Amino acid sequence: MRRIALMVALVLVASPAHAQFGRLNDALNKAQKVKKLTDIKVTAEQERQIGQQVSDKLVETFGVYQDPGVTKYVTLVGSVLAQASPRPDLDWQFVVLDTDGVNAFAAPGGFIHVTRGLLGLIETEAELAGIMGHEIVHVTEKHTVNAIQKSNAVGFASDEVSESGGMTQGLVTKVAQAAYTSILDNKFSRSDESESDARGIEIANKVGYNPAGLSDVLTKLAARNADMQEPNGLFASHPVIKDRIAKIEKTIKDRKLTATATVAARYTENVELEAKPIAALALVPEGSRGLAGGEEKKDGETAKKDEGAGKSSGGGMLSRLTGGGKQAQQTQTVASAGARGGVPDRDAVGGPNKNRVRITIGAAEIAEFKKGIA
Repeated sequence: MRRIALMVALVLVASPAHAQFGRLNDALNKAQKVKKLTDIKVTAEQERQIGQQVSDKLVETFGVYQDPGVTKYVTLVGSVLAQASPRPDLDWQFVVLDTDGVNAFAAPGGFIHVTRGLLGLIETEAELAGIMGHEIVHVTEKHTVNAIQKSNAVGFASDEVSESGGMTQGLVTKVAQAAYTSILDNKFSRSDESESDARGIEIANKVGYNPAGLSDVLTKLAARNADMQEPNGLFASHPVIKDRIAKIEKTIKDRKLTATATVAARYTENVELEAKPIAALALVPEGSRGLAGGEEKKDGETAKKDEGAGKSSGGGMLSRLTGGGKQAQQTQTVASAGARGGVPDRDAVGGPNKNRVRITIGAAEIAEFKKGIA
């Protein structure tokens, strides 16, 4: 209200008398119309800016796996799926994060991230397609931005809304910070997760992959988390995994998804990685990454409360992660994560190299790669 009053006062002082009432009316109308974040337009360009900022933070936290061959392979799998998605024209980018933590992240606007640890856990191309299809749907359906808007957890003033009812750059940054926290804390609703499962396996099936690849990964995650004292993300809960797999099986049957390709041989040819067991993970100090808003807690400081991500209404794709910080501030410690509990796949250390591995592939190369899905 103070900002609105100030805006009105400035209009009265700066304007000629004949224009004051017109501008005053415009200012009041604007303040009345834009009361909630759901009232604000998010353009495709702003969605991309939000996703770029989120992706940059993920890269800063976990580093980038510096293997062009693996990156190209993941990009080819992702590109085939993205072309079959509802938004094939996005500038899709695929990043392999350099951490033993097993996870995947989708940032708005077309940024898909998988971890080195996840690639080590996966055994077939169909399994990778199941995970990436799920993450792609989070992007195509704008789950993150929509959830932030509905939560109204991001505060804003009337001057952070443009004359056309859109976001200013300052508000874009606020939403990006909330999106980062939401993605790392996996605050997707159960309905969003179910939609991503169902539509993701449909996309995988459409290009020829066995749609059961996703449930195969979930089964591996259940085994990985079997000895955890506390949940290591949503899929550490065996009943939840069991329900998820059952829904996937039902979707495959009801929608007659009959593709059979697993492409196991090509996967093992391109990815020679192994997932470390949870107890063998090198972790950052407890609590140093598990902060809302991506803030790193320093000695003598208290973690700031999350002011911008809303309430958690469900889990994320793989691990319940929260913020990150600069790798230079992380002290690597090796501990028995299984005995400690907590969220070790969140707290696994990242690599030091923040440089993205740039891959360029053409339509002909994607088409040729697609022929191998058999």
